[in-house]
Amino acid sequence: MFEFQTFRQTTTNIMLMLAFIKVNKRVINSFKRVSSFTVRRRYSTRIMDLKEFILENDTPIVNLDCSQAFQKLTDKERKYLHNYNKASWYGSLISFIQSSPESPLIFSLLHGIFTSETVESLRTSSKDKITENEFAAFLVYCCGFFSNAGNYKGFGDNKFIPGIDESKMEVIIKSSKFYTQNPLKAESLWNEAKTSIFLLNDSNKSFGLKGQGITTYFSGNCTKEDASIVTEWMKMKKYEAYISRTFKTVDESGKSHFEIRLASSEIGDKEGITLAEDDFNGAAFKITRGDYSEILPFVINYLNDACNFAANDGQKKMLENISKSFKEGDLSAHKEGSKFWVLDRVPAVEAYIGWMFTYKDPAGERGEFFGWTSMINRVLSERFQNLVQEAENFLNGLPWPATFEKDKFSKPDFSYVDVLAFSGSSVPVGLSIPITYEELRHKEGFKNITLGNVLKSRFGIDDYPFLSQEDSDLMIKYKEPAFEVQLGLHELLGHGSGKLFSIDENGKLNFDKESVINPLTNGPITSWYEPGETFDSKFKAMGSSYEECRAEAVALHLMFNRDVMKIFGHTDETEIDNLIYVGWLLMAYAGAGRAVEMWNPATKIWGQAHSRARYAITKIMIECGLLEVTESEPGKKLSIKLHRDKIETVGRQAISDFLLKLQVYKSTADYEAANNMYEKYSSVDEDGPHPFAKWRDIVLLNRKPRLILTQSNTEIDADGKVQLKTYDANLDGFLQSWRERFDNAEELQEIMLNLYNKDKHYFI
Repeated sequence: MFEFQTFRQTTTNIMLMLAFIKVNKRVINSFKRVSSFTVRRRYSTRIMDLKEFILENDTPIVNLDCSQAFQKLTDKERKYLHNYNKASWYGSLISFIQSSPESPLIFSLLHGIFTSETVESLRTSSKDKITENEFAAFLVYCCGFFSNAGNYKGFGDNKFIPGIDESKMEVIIKSSKFYTQNPLKAESLWNEAKTSIFLLNDSNKSFGLKGQGITTYFSGNCTKEDASIVTEWMKMKKYEAYISRTFKTVDESGKSHFEIRLASSEIGDKEGITLAEDDFNGAAFKITRGDYSEILPFVINYLNDACNFAANDGQKKMLENISKSFKEGDLSAHKEGSKFWVLDRVPAVEAYIGWMFTYKDPAGERGEFFGWTSMINRVLSERFQNLVQEAENFLNGLPWPATFEKDKFSKPDFSYVDVLAFSGSSVPVGLSIPITYEELRHKEGFKNITLGNVLKSRFGIDDYPFLSQEDSDLMIKYKEPAFEVQLGLHELLGHGSGKLFSIDENGKLNFDKESVINPLTNGPITSWYEPGETFDSKFKAMGSSYEECRAEAVALHLMFNRDVMKIFGHTDETEIDNLIYVGWLLMAYAGAGRAVEMWNPATKIWGQAHSRARYAITKIMIECGLLEVTESEPGKKLSIKLHRDKIETVGRQAISDFLLKLQVYKSTADYEAANNMYEKYSSVDEDGPHPFAKWRDIVLLNRKPRLILTQSNTEIDADGKVQLKTYDANLDGFLQSWRERFDNAEELQEIMLNLYNKDKHYFI
């Protein structure tokens, strides 16, 4: 049975606990149905902590509106958009597989339910057996599952479970047409899925390698040491891990065999891509292909169809190379396709697909699959293009010497777009991609994208319980324009700045060792990236957050530049002062008032790269005396106070000094120094003047649900015209969008089930 840990004996907390137990009867009913061992196994956490892993019934649903942008497209552009959009959504099925071992199984069950009937029909068939709140909790879980591409949060990486008792969820499932029409199949899916749906303990609350969490990028028996030796072997063989997963087996002699499986529609050996088994450090390694081979053909077919409506030869070459990569498992082909994408400036339809971000891989090297489609807003894109034109001047304002900057700044495309669809586990507000192909970024440049309609949807919620009324009012008034400036600087000059020192296979350095001086030591450069090393492979799991921290710090540092503010239409000094203050206050609040929600107190591991980055910056602000954080109401409220009069002096200098270290360590591949510094500033204190580990309970108590975006679909009408299909901004509308997203629902459900069964033995 549960052991109630000590928690504050206040009337508020007692009432909250009682209300929570009342709403979440699953915990109490579990006592009646199962042994105390089973309860501990399923819910190895405090009752109060369970709330953290349940999506609230009042989770806001927001429509991602792109109708005006869609209307401006030509018929040809709409057909290009439609096919690319289909490719992106079929590719999203890969994201479910990357989320957790059980996600493809849960997909087969829930997608089967909602493609068999409407939400209203299911509501009617089960209304006499459960309450409205219980049915809403079921719908919220299902919406969360599809929105996050699995049963782990796309932002935060924590598992979430239904806010409804298991027996009540079973009632709903058995009331569905999917169950009544396919009783054996539905019963089998539910019996197989229900334990993993509700199972919650320290080993599966968040992502991690063996003993620290759950991942499907590695088999369940892979340790941190295994991940390191795989990285070492792949570096030796000059393979990058972005499109791979690793599966370990152990033979009778105790020897480990690592299969590094590349994503491709084709299976079998192929010269130059796969590798036969090779011994290294007492283990065996081989590279195979064919991961997601049942899904990628759909993606390839739609990309080929999109190619028929490409606007230019560059778009065609982009699609041809990306399709080749998905077909063969050839990462270099995806890089080649990305090159043509980077060179395609300001297209009417902006879209990209592939393995983009490494946040979810515990080793920080393997990419999550995303696909997105959007339409450009040329008027609003102009201000970002103006920022690009002046970018080289702004680079001079960064705290490192010119020798630590790229030899030539490749001016990127910078667009403001309205998104039709962003498939994957989360939807960002801005992008700087390709983020992982550093050589391509140096040679050809990159693209910065501001997702305008996503940005607007994120700023619809105004709630800052830890601020004074005056600061709260300023946040509400200025947060959108302040964040727009920060976002532009973050993407363009944050991710777009800085040089990586390296040596090639011929022993040639890409910098002058005799003249380049390390500004931290005033001595020569003594370390650099070796052949086969990348920033991701060198900085490992820390790398993603470290880079986000660097980009955030660049944005804070450059906000003082009046020429930057002028580009965004801000010339009044009073307004500029408010924008700078709110920009820094946004960072302080994100770091002190929200970030620790994404920190796992059991494993001491951060689950979200951006949150860790903002928290580290907050610690810098506290250290220099710019920021004060106190517990204003014991157990209930924090007070966050930013000293406005110190921002341009003390604060600016502290961020400048921190930013210089971030860049020098990155440029020189000095992982040890970077790790020591970053661990210091991102560590969560248990006690002392700023016990954020204790304050995490207060942050959770005051948090608001993260919104879910309802995204439109496209369809071809009887006249062969592409039409936009929009949905209501509610639970029913969101699920309807998924009901109508694919043309071959039953086939996909079977494919996902087969993929679950194919690999499940690796995760037992």
